Amino acid sequence: MLDVRTKACNLNYMTTDHGNKASGKDTESQEKLRGWFAGRLAADWFTAAADIVLDREEITVIGPLQDPDTRAEATEAEQSEAVDGRIRRFREETRDHRIEIAREAEHRFGRKVSWGVSCGGRTVMFTTLSVPVMTRLRQRQRLVLDTLVDAGVARSRSEALAWCVKLVGEHEDSWLADLREALRHVEQVRSEGPGARGA
Repeated sequence: MLDVRTKACNLNYMTTDHGNKASGKDTESQEKLRGWFAGRLAADWFTAAADIVLDREEITVIGPLQDPDTRAEATEAEQSEAVDGRIRRFREETRDHRIEIAREAEHRFGRKVSWGVSCGGRTVMFTTLSVPVMTRLRQRQRLVLDTLVDAGVARSRSEALAWCVKLVGEHEDSWLADLREALRHVEQVRSEGPGARGA
């Protein structure tokens, strides 16, 4: 018979060391990374500076392309095909150079690189990295995922959770942006604290 007393700990929380990684050095490394890409990307690729997003595993580079010229009376279908063609041409013509940059960045920064472009009001990703993330959910939270699966919105709890995260990201962009800005401010204050001066 199982002795349940030996299983009674650690039911309500899980600790990690991620909080210790946030420091002014993170902000500095992000600035260096963005500067490196700004110098490494070909000057004629994009119409403006590429949007570079990074986390612990991945660097995502999304650059704006020049919208294709179409007839003034062009239909929506014609414009859509023109945008598709512009994106495909960029992808093929820059493939070797992008692979070279990605390899250098992976060696230098220890992260995979994903590429994408924006054109004609659309954003298209060429490559993306899917990373498994473990989490612990209480019954009420699991029931939300099970409802999405039962309703056919998702095929599994994992897919349902990814759907929820995507939905939050789409509808809370401004809140998440404010939160990220606040975190950057915290990192800056930490880097100027007494511990940083003694380092």
